[in-house]
Amino acid sequence: MTDVVVVGSGPNGLAAAVILARAGLDVTVLEGQPTPGGGVRTLPLSTEKVPESAGLLRDVCAAVPAAAPTSPFFAEFNLEARGVELITPEVSYAQPLDGGRAGVAYRDLGRTVERLGTDGQRWRRLLGPLTAYAPEVAAISLSDKRSLPDGHPVRLARAGAAFGVSTGLLARWWGDGYWRTEEARALIGGVAAHTISPMPSLAAAGTASYLGSLAHTTQGWPLVRGGIGAITRALVADLEAHGGRVITDHPVRSPKDLLPARVHLLDTHARVAADLLAEPYRSRLAGLPLGGGVCKVDFVLRGPVPWADPEVRRAGTVHVGGSLAQMRRAEAEVAAGRHAEAPMVLVSDPAQHDPTRLVPDAGLDLRGPTTVGGPQGDLRPVWTYAHVPTGSTLDVRAAVEQQIERFAPGFRDLVVDALVTPASRMADHNAAYPGGDIAGGMVSMWRMVARPRLARDPYAVAPGVYLCSQSAPPGPGVHGMAGLHAARRVLRAEFGVRQMPSVRPY
Repeated sequence: MTDVVVVGSGPNGLAAAVILARAGLDVTVLEGQPTPGGGVRTLPLSTEKVPESAGLLRDVCAAVPAAAPTSPFFAEFNLEARGVELITPEVSYAQPLDGGRAGVAYRDLGRTVERLGTDGQRWRRLLGPLTAYAPEVAAISLSDKRSLPDGHPVRLARAGAAFGVSTGLLARWWGDGYWRTEEARALIGGVAAHTISPMPSLAAAGTASYLGSLAHTTQGWPLVRGGIGAITRALVADLEAHGGRVITDHPVRSPKDLLPARVHLLDTHARVAADLLAEPYRSRLAGLPLGGGVCKVDFVLRGPVPWADPEVRRAGTVHVGGSLAQMRRAEAEVAAGRHAEAPMVLVSDPAQHDPTRLVPDAGLDLRGPTTVGGPQGDLRPVWTYAHVPTGSTLDVRAAVEQQIERFAPGFRDLVVDALVTPASRMADHNAAYPGGDIAGGMVSMWRMVARPRLARDPYAVAPGVYLCSQSAPPGPGVHGMAGLHAARRVLRAEFGVRQMPSVRPY
């Protein structure tokens, strides 16, 4: 019998496995897919028109690990020392608007302030203090919501105060009056929409405050050269170097699929984890409401997305939803179980910043126009998520194309083909995404604390069983912190180890 079996090899599961293996335990990770990584994988992109042999790569789920650089786990793990190259676009994110306008969030706070004009100093007052204490804001946001995070008490207090002010302002309609321009109003609203939930709300405001502050740090919202799967490869390499192992093609759908172990950690959605437990533990996990869904559309283009505002082309992430009012209407429709006519869409064109993502189309019979701003014939992947009702079976490619074309005239002319994954099929690629819920459950301020339910220890879900996924605090994101928090409890409660091992490279 092994010491620990981890079910699921997403960043949280691998973070927990790395910590426990470094503590000297025998650790096995079970992964249902042919490759490890869960929501952090990079695989070949092929469509009806573009064969796998073309060499295009797609980030299967996550593409921009905005939380990773300031995550306490990854800060110590040190991805760059392990050969993972984080690319830092000069523009962290952008929000195109009708009429060729756009809100642009540069990594340079001062430049963002200057571009926002009338709202520049308001932006500085709101996000400047958060950016100044970004590591502390991250520590608070990524905590277990039950204990004080590590850090200097004064800096943590100042960060907490700034976070509270910003969240309180953005959480209610009165926050709209703080801004004078649609650019600023939509720019911060696009970040809030990451929650896939009605806006305004405390959870959406907290997300906007946290991610908005990271946008103006040194590393901003980074991309990963060659694809986000490099993060998974680094985690697996460290795990194996310390005696752990990953077994792929081993789906765990019922208790009989588990390997015997002293302790089991579940890096999967609470609803999926519930199927592995008996009552009363099953009901306690199954009660976590599902969050909003996404339809993934991976485009193959013959050139960069031709955004009307040239500055948008420099962004690593683009929020396509229009004005704040338009985004709110779209998110309200999704929350009500309806498809928005003009959905909220997140877009990333990684080849704009990473030339390794460009592939010549030599030998492919692909009819199309000359590229815009790139070598003729080069193909590129363009990553998009469209917000849809949970469990949606709809192919929303047409709606996504219409939204992007609205702000990037000529986009359709560059499209070679697309691979569409409806929300109902997202779990085919990652069992932790039932119905396309990529956030591990409903995102609300209450559910950030009561996740998967209100309990003193949200990670211990049954005797010898721990939840270490996005369905536990701190919630969604590529940060590994649910894995860290669960691993700390496993070491103390199950193995009597109170000293957390270092995960620094050596």
